[in-house]
Amino acid sequence: YTLFLHDALPIWNAGQHFCDTACLLSYLQPAPFEKRGEQRVIIENMNIERLIIAIALFAGSVAASGAGRMVLSLGDAVRLANDSSLNAFRNRNLYASGYWEWRTFKANRLPGMSLELTPAQYYRYITTRYDSQQDVDVFRSQQMYTASAGLTVTQNVDFLGGSLYLESDLEYMRNFGAMKGNQFSSVPVRLGYRQNLIGYNAFRWEKRIEPMKYEKVKREFIYNMETVSEETVRHFFALALAQTEFRLAKENLAASDTLLIIGERRFSIAAISQTDLLTLRLDKVNAENALENARIEIERARLSLATYLGLDSDTEIEVVLPGKPAAINIQEDRALVYARENSPAIMSKRQTVLEAQRDVNKTRVESMFNLSLNASVGFNQVARTFGEAYSHPLRQDLVSLSLSIPLVDWGVRKGKYNIARNNLNVAQIAARQEELSMEQDVVITIRDFNSRQRLVGSAAEALDLADRAYAQTLQRFIIGKADINTLTLSHSRQQEASKNYITSLQNYWLSYYKIRKLTLFDFELGVPIPTDFDRTLGVK
Repeated sequence: YTLFLHDALPIWNAGQHFCDTACLLSYLQPAPFEKRGEQRVIIENMNIERLIIAIALFAGSVAASGAGRMVLSLGDAVRLANDSSLNAFRNRNLYASGYWEWRTFKANRLPGMSLELTPAQYYRYITTRYDSQQDVDVFRSQQMYTASAGLTVTQNVDFLGGSLYLESDLEYMRNFGAMKGNQFSSVPVRLGYRQNLIGYNAFRWEKRIEPMKYEKVKREFIYNMETVSEETVRHFFALALAQTEFRLAKENLAASDTLLIIGERRFSIAAISQTDLLTLRLDKVNAENALENARIEIERARLSLATYLGLDSDTEIEVVLPGKPAAINIQEDRALVYARENSPAIMSKRQTVLEAQRDVNKTRVESMFNLSLNASVGFNQVARTFGEAYSHPLRQDLVSLSLSIPLVDWGVRKGKYNIARNNLNVAQIAARQEELSMEQDVVITIRDFNSRQRLVGSAAEALDLADRAYAQTLQRFIIGKADINTLTLSHSRQQEASKNYITSLQNYWLSYYKIRKLTLFDFELGVPIPTDFDRTLGVK
């Protein structure tokens, strides 16, 4: 089924609620959509009852959210970024480029057919001819028209490094000089094989390198998408922190206004000093300034998140903080195994080493003599008519051995070989350094992640204590049992605890997605990060 939401839902507003489909998409689990303008959901293997429920849920969320407003969880933001952001679009195109390189390599392993035509070619020139009557060479004018066609089928043989070919040719010639006449030359079929007997086998090296390149491209795609998720976490929590600071600033302004009113009443009965009253007025002015600054920061963070997710700049976004994450036990040994297997950086270095080995082999072989073979067997015939050119064809055989021996090159080939060998040593060292750096990064990230898990719980407990302490201090100040300094200190601790809790959540999720990026493994589900590449990009 294909469902167009702007047809099914009268309240649909294209361009404003496109990204509100994130909750519906996660519920329906559709195929990824490519075009933002269509708002299309492809539904596979789904009954009508589930579809109706999903539409009802979506309609309710849109009606509740209002025009141009979104409520995003962290999971929704990550899914949306991986689907609609400019970085996600760039990553898809990078993968598509590598995919078509792989398809080209596979196509080169299949038989190829080509047709070469020269439908018309006219010559008018003076050439040398032998006059038998006078027993001398003479110049004579010559006019000639020719045409030719050839069909060739080739098949590369990777193991041997040669090419098997099957050919069929036809040529026509018409003379307009003193010797007028027509001639047809045909090669009905010719089967041959050519290769370097002692030389560089490019096909064999391509067969080793190209599959590795494609596997690297696939892992780079997953790695880049996890990088998008990691960056989404930063933008998400930047807005979450800005929203929290804005909420705290509004609460602080309201509380400052209330406390100022209470302070003025208490000052009128000489219950507080003029200094305390001035402090309360200063707190209100500071609260107003803080609210304005928080409004600017929340707008900046909202616009940054909307731009990164590919949303309209006018979209109002409200983020919902994730709850306390479930404990995940990640063992360093397992993570290192997955990182070694899946890291695109390590695969890139391995590819570089393999290409360096190829260059060493090529320069070593080219520094020696080269022996090539070309052998073919077929039929040919020459006649004055087209039909006779294919009657009673004659046997045509060809065997050719070519030998090339460098005698004096003043060390050029030897120098190329030494350069290639040194490049191989450099590539091997760089690959080892990359592996050690990756292992260190994985270990540090896992240890940091385990610490962040504990800090999230501690930060949540600290926030709860700070909220309760501030509420009690506020009540005590109202009844006159706490001074303004105690209240200000308690309020500062509450705000600091709120910010620390959001920061601890941010650090936890950044560490979590970084581990996913380094290992390309989902430790929460215990499976590799799955990606249906062909379906994702729509390639076949």
